[in-house]
Amino acid sequence: MTELRIETEDNRRWYLPGDTVSGRVSWNLDGPPETVEVRLFWHTTGKGTEDVEIINSSSFPAGGPRGDGAFSFPLPLGPYSFSGTLITLTWALELVCLPGGEVERFDLVVAPTPVEVELEGLDRAPRGLTLNLTPGHKIR
Repeated sequence: MTELRIETEDNRRWYLPGDTVSGRVSWNLDGPPETVEVRLFWHTTGKGTEDVEIINSSSFPAGGPRGDGAFSFPLPLGPYSFSGTLITLTWALELVCLPGGEVERFDLVVAPTPVEVELEGLDRAPRGLTLNLTPGHKIR
């Protein structure tokens, strides 16, 4: 029976930009993996092409079918987690065991408030409006 687990410190799901997300991962697989990796990333969903950016990752020794390890990743200042009419940006941690492809995901909110930034209504904003989610990250 395959079991993958991601736990953040204090079971947090909301982080301020610039915070550090840390915790533990564990795996119990049918056979020994070649690679076990935890990744911090963001991805977009919605209309158009889906974007994905892995911000950081950490590998663990995969000596047997069971194991665990700690991780700690500093978060960048952006982009913020947001949701809008056409696109949503979600932060997550992912535990990946290869070659079997077993994956566990743990969604996060990275924003100044405990909920993702709502972009509803911006589709009715005047043309040329630029939304600065953080320095260097803009939506036009």
